[in-house]
Amino acid sequence: MAKRKIHGHPVLILGAGRGGSALLEMFLEDDLVNVIAMADPDGEAPGIKLAKKHGIATYTDSRKALLACRDYPECIVYNLTHDDSMSGLVAEVLGQKKITSGPEAKLFWQMVTNLKRIKEELEKSQNQLKAIIHHAMDGIITINESNEIQAFNPAAEKIFGYAQQEVLGKNVGMLMPESFHRDFRNLQMERLAGMSGWEVMAIRKNGSLFPAELSISEMTLSGQHYFIGIVRDITERKVAERKIMHLAHHDYLTDLPNRALFLDRLEQAIVLARRAGTKVAIVFLDLDGFKLVNDRLGHDVGDMLLQDVAARLGEIVRSSDTVARVGGDEFTLVLNHIGIKEDASIVAEKIIATLSEPFNLRGEQCQVGCSIGIAVFPEDAEDPKMLLKRADEAMYLAKQDGKNRCKFYMNEAVSGVNELN
Repeated sequence: MAKRKIHGHPVLILGAGRGGSALLEMFLEDDLVNVIAMADPDGEAPGIKLAKKHGIATYTDSRKALLACRDYPECIVYNLTHDDSMSGLVAEVLGQKKITSGPEAKLFWQMVTNLKRIKEELEKSQNQLKAIIHHAMDGIITINESNEIQAFNPAAEKIFGYAQQEVLGKNVGMLMPESFHRDFRNLQMERLAGMSGWEVMAIRKNGSLFPAELSISEMTLSGQHYFIGIVRDITERKVAERKIMHLAHHDYLTDLPNRALFLDRLEQAIVLARRAGTKVAIVFLDLDGFKLVNDRLGHDVGDMLLQDVAARLGEIVRSSDTVARVGGDEFTLVLNHIGIKEDASIVAEKIIATLSEPFNLRGEQCQVGCSIGIAVFPEDAEDPKMLLKRADEAMYLAKQDGKNRCKFYMNEAVSGVNELN
């Protein structure tokens, strides 16, 4: 074999079975070693095939392989043939050159096999980790101590709209609004590490903001500190939460505030009125003739009537007032900033007149009226629930007095509001 220029220490491997093949694989990945030849009586041995694949000289005769190694005086011979007589052959051909053979070769083979197994397990773990990161539904972002982005998985690309190449080496602040970025810079990352479920606002490539859930953990690799941020787009969750919150405080049919939200609005109105020295009127309204419509035309048409009533009431009151449906065909209103009690009667007149107009429901003309009771803060009560109760009592007085009319609490008739038939 002609002497060729090589890089790394020359090595000859005798024996191309599992051990020899594993040793060759390890040496092929090491720049400090250069396998110049491999020998095995079996020309189809795994190591022989691997050597040929990488352009390494192969022999089926160990003597010829040893003779070829004379061109490399520093050549190290590894005997993995389990043939102890090979040491004599090496001494005969190459002189007193030391050969790794016998127990040494067996131990070396075991070490190589274990290293290969560990390497394969490590590669498997790394591949699994890469696959998990690659296919994770959450965005995974790695940054260094200078807040520079070091890794950006596909989920993060999808969430933020950036390709990985666009963000690597950039400050993580590009993913946050400026206001949050200033706060973020004032915090030490060590304080943030370990935080989970932190809700923040983030910014996409197109400039749009979105709510995100952020968790941060810290790791040290080769003496360098890194921070791993797991980001989840919670836009859909926030929409669902707002929808649930809305449903919890609004009537499902008319989308008006329900009793709970009405009382909350009333309490706020009382606080403001007490501070400003003004009045608040509570209007309690019950439809007259609703049951007849419901029974004659059906519940679907009855629901349409309630929706139309809600729409007409919304057109009457000011934006600062509140209209609510508190059950069945009962509606309540909060009228803010009432100067005198008679101001509430003006609104009541409009309500009675408006609801007395015919309703067109699936081609059917139907007409209803309403009975209204009014209680005023602070004269009639200062507690929200008591005000509502007294407005309810006044409404029943209006019904008893002939319906389609309004009464103030304490059975005081509303001046100028007459029966409308």
